[in-house]
Amino acid sequence: MNRKSGIVGGTILVLLGLLFLAREIFPNYFSFWDWPFIIIGVGFVFLIWAILSGVGGLAVPGSIVAGIGGILYYQNLTGAWDSWAYIWALIPAFIGIGVIIGGIIDRNYKEPLTSGLTLILISAVLFFAFGHFFGLEPEITKYWPALLVVLGLISLIRALFSGKRKPA
Repeated sequence: MNRKSGIVGGTILVLLGLLFLAREIFPNYFSFWDWPFIIIGVGFVFLIWAILSGVGGLAVPGSIVAGIGGILYYQNLTGAWDSWAYIWALIPAFIGIGVIIGGIIDRNYKEPLTSGLTLILISAVLFFAFGHFFGLEPEITKYWPALLVVLGLISLIRALFSGKRKPA
């Protein structure tokens, strides 16, 4: 572990400890906290650590964990646990977001951006397709096949324009 990463990690742990201590001492001020907040918080710790230490690879697990925590918070809040039949399809989008954030942190933009956006689009197709069949509102899911068209067009354009050109 390099020095910068150790400093960032130690600082985050101290701040988290103080936050949890404050929650125990003043529970009335933290009544909105529910168990999924811990999962969201772990994800944000990874994201903050990635940003402060300059290690973009930490953004991917941070995005996944925070995203799953967000899903669990939504389900816990609404009681819509059966939404897991289609909401799991958002996980590739969380990966895509992490890839994009990691690329920004690592100052490597082009490939992570296209890969991340592709994952987000694939996730949207899966989410709306499964949601269409498993209970998401029909008004929301009616046009999910259009996402397949967009994904196909992106694939065609990349294939047509990314080939190496031979000199004449």
